Amino acid sequence: MQCLSAGYLLLARPLTRRTHFRQRIEMRDRSKNRKPTQRGRYLSSEAIQAVQSLKRSKSALLLQGDPPGSETAGAREKVQRLIKKDMVAAMRELLSQDEALLALFVFEEIRKEHWYRPQLLMYLDIISVLAKLNLQEELEQICSYLKREYYLEADTERFNLLIGVLMESGFVNLAVDCYRLMKLWEHEPDRDTYRILIHGLESRGNLDISHSIRVHAKKQFGASLDFLEKKEDTAQASPA
Repeated sequence: MQCLSAGYLLLARPLTRRTHFRQRIEMRDRSKNRKPTQRGRYLSSEAIQAVQSLKRSKSALLLQGDPPGSETAGAREKVQRLIKKDMVAAMRELLSQDEALLALFVFEEIRKEHWYRPQLLMYLDIISVLAKLNLQEELEQICSYLKREYYLEADTERFNLLIGVLMESGFVNLAVDCYRLMKLWEHEPDRDTYRILIHGLESRGNLDISHSIRVHAKKQFGASLDFLEKKEDTAQASPA
């Protein structure tokens, strides 16, 4: 009986190790097959709770009615307790749901944080949704924040996108303000900047402003402004 027991143990050990090794491989393979989290769309449980709380108290919150102990005060506190990445993720989630006013509320809280650094991309995201929803008062408010920022890294491409969004949505004056702000911060306009502005202004009959911007373009690129001309299809049908 002892010999049989010993033989049984000798056989059992390799099987146990092999089974354990197989389980470890299966677990590792499953982890490799996981899809990566999309950038900017991951929400922690705290961020989800903050978003839900904001949406529940939306009406009162936007009226600035948040006395201590109220639901709106609780929603504000949930946002203020979020860490940096969660606060930004909550704002972007609200933007993705077209909750532009709540997203603007979160952005105002973000600007109060010690870690806040102005980013043109963040402004572009907010302004794009506000413009789409035709919220002029809030657009003017966010553009006033942009004018007061102390420093933005040079980013002509995103400035062009910002000017284009405002121009296409009919907010011509704000688009021109962003162009002037761009020059004030010594962000060099390029050909696309002038093309977006001049075509947009002239299509809406703002010829005086368009003329002054043409003057700036000539100073930068010379008398010829061929790049402003719309590309036309010059292809002709071959003769039969």
